[in-house]
Amino acid sequence: MSNVQYKNPKGLFDPTLYAFSHSTTASGKGSYVFISGQSGGEGLDHQLSTDFRMQVKAALQNLNTVLKASGLTTDDVLKITILIVDHDQEKLKIWIEEMKKVWVKDQFPASTLIPVPKLALDGMLIEVDAVAFKKL
Repeated sequence: MSNVQYKNPKGLFDPTLYAFSHSTTASGKGSYVFISGQSGGEGLDHQLSTDFRMQVKAALQNLNTVLKASGLTTDDVLKITILIVDHDQEKLKIWIEEMKKVWVKDQFPASTLIPVPKLALDGMLIEVDAVAFKKL
């Protein structure tokens, strides 16, 4: 989307190593799309793998499904919030690796990662919500 600007001020560390941008700005005529938290559940029966990486992949795929339903792609995402159960550096490494597979241009949305002790359903290890901008 040509009307999105990614800003990483020189006075701050390079966040692209961690798969996010310090800020994103959308301009022009359009509308914001707010996407509810997408879990790592797979399929219509919402099967949850016990493997964190599998849940990350599923959560990102679920996010893509919601984006496509609004005619959007990950290029349109301005901000994400990630909730990770029992967060640690290994889980962060997995998250970054999988983000870089989805955001292949290294133009990442602004991001907040929040470690949590538990999510809505037993077995949920990750939840990702997003704000996107749909240009008219």
